[in-house]
Amino acid sequence: MSAINSIDLVELTHNIKAWGAALGFQQVGISDIDLHQHEAHLQAWLDNDYHGDMHFMKAHGMKRARPDELVPGTLRVISVRMNYLPPDASFAKHLKTSDIGYISRYALGRDYHKVLRKRLKQLGEKITAALSAIEYRDTEYRPFVDSAPVLEHAIAEKAGLGWTGKHSLTLNKEAGSWFFLGELFINLPLPTDSPIEEGCGSCTACMTICPTNAIVAPYKVDARRCISYLTIESGEDIPEELRPLMGNRIYGCDDCQLVCPWNRYADVTTEEDFHPRQVLHGQSLLTLFSWSEETFLANTLGSPIRRIGYEKWQRNIAVAIGNADFSEDNIALLKAQRGMVSEQVDRHIDWAMTQQTAKEHHQKSEQRKQQRLIRVIEKGLVRDA
Repeated sequence: MSAINSIDLVELTHNIKAWGAALGFQQVGISDIDLHQHEAHLQAWLDNDYHGDMHFMKAHGMKRARPDELVPGTLRVISVRMNYLPPDASFAKHLKTSDIGYISRYALGRDYHKVLRKRLKQLGEKITAALSAIEYRDTEYRPFVDSAPVLEHAIAEKAGLGWTGKHSLTLNKEAGSWFFLGELFINLPLPTDSPIEEGCGSCTACMTICPTNAIVAPYKVDARRCISYLTIESGEDIPEELRPLMGNRIYGCDDCQLVCPWNRYADVTTEEDFHPRQVLHGQSLLTLFSWSEETFLANTLGSPIRRIGYEKWQRNIAVAIGNADFSEDNIALLKAQRGMVSEQVDRHIDWAMTQQTAKEHHQKSEQRKQQRLIRVIEKGLVRDA
């Protein structure tokens, strides 16, 4: 069995990037596995309980910052990114319509875990085949896509894919942040890429726009206040003080990305898998809340939304209906759905009904004021005549 030399590794690295592009990745970078500089920040984040109910974060501890502990023998991480912004993104249009269910645009198409993991596996197979041709058969690799204790943003930063923004997402000057990340851990000493210059400067737009003030400091997010965490990760009741701030966001939140200046340069995706499903995109809250569990499972087949389950789905939509403009249809459907799923959903329905009732009373009060004003004006006009 032959040894692999530095010339082979340089050529292989060029090929890896070419193969990655052919597989649909917009960028491929390579980092070493020394992430010790991130350990203090990670530990402080955990010590502050910013991970909320995501107990697996604490259970894995520093393994996130030590790739070779996760996969023994790892020498390099091949980091990739793939755009997901659809051609018709709608951007903030749906956020301005209170009776539309807003779903984070990364989740409107096919589950990115499956798409990227399959391509990363194919990339690993190409590497293995190329090395087998020169009789090197010791290659070992393992793909990850947001599915294991991996500091993916720190790795992407070190691999030159971008820098970590103040909202804790990876930013790229040519692509903004509308892309998925994936990693291929590998036991080859490939040449590494260099980090790029940070580009946030004094901008704090993402911190200012966050509806729940979850970005508690630059580069520091308290997940317990983050709408993405509340609607996706948390299985608890959504704190009442945060519910009015969620608006019509029923799965995830894009606000910090929508306002980021670098996303002016984001390219749309060519991956049809990431194009919005019409059954999810721009649908009314009443339509979505009316789904049975069977309909939910059918309409979210192959979607990342499916993993939150029907109970969280109904919980989230109940909150959004509570935040919507008053409608008798809202009240009627909330009443009809009460007792259909769980006590947790019922608690959120009760809250939503309270909100809708208060809006109804306010609306009627304003109408009475308007009617009184009209009568006063009419009487004055009659006297003047």
